[in-house]
Amino acid sequence: MEARISLITLGVADLRRSYEFYRDGLGLPTTRKPEEGIVFFQMSGTVLALYPYGELAEDVGPGWDVPRSKFTGITLAHNVRERHQVDETLALAAEAGAEIVKQGQDTAWGGYTGYFTDPDGYLWEVAWGAFPFKEDGSLDVG
Repeated sequence: MEARISLITLGVADLRRSYEFYRDGLGLPTTRKPEEGIVFFQMSGTVLALYPYGELAEDVGPGWDVPRSKFTGITLAHNVRERHQVDETLALAAEAGAEIVKQGQDTAWGGYTGYFTDPDGYLWEVAWGAFPFKEDGSLDVG
């Protein structure tokens, strides 16, 4: 298996609401519309997809259409190039309707980080300081 994550799909309760949050609120690029049944956002090195939760569970198979717990043990991360961009990104997310669950703060590992949730409660970390960026915008984790 090649070391790559091609696509991250979030099962969402309301495809239009999530589409508007990510496209209009956060400014992520897409050419798809909710009417097409799935929305893709081109990210640096991967694709973020939004798909109705029930349909995603059905695609996985019987027994998976169950309520999500508040904390699933998974976070998505958006690393920024400069420290002040953590607070700017958190403010942008809040303006778009996100809940800020942790304001930007210094970390034990020498970085600066905060967290928000999207309309479906998916946790996003906004982080600065851990890793440098490669030319293509991906992280260089050494």
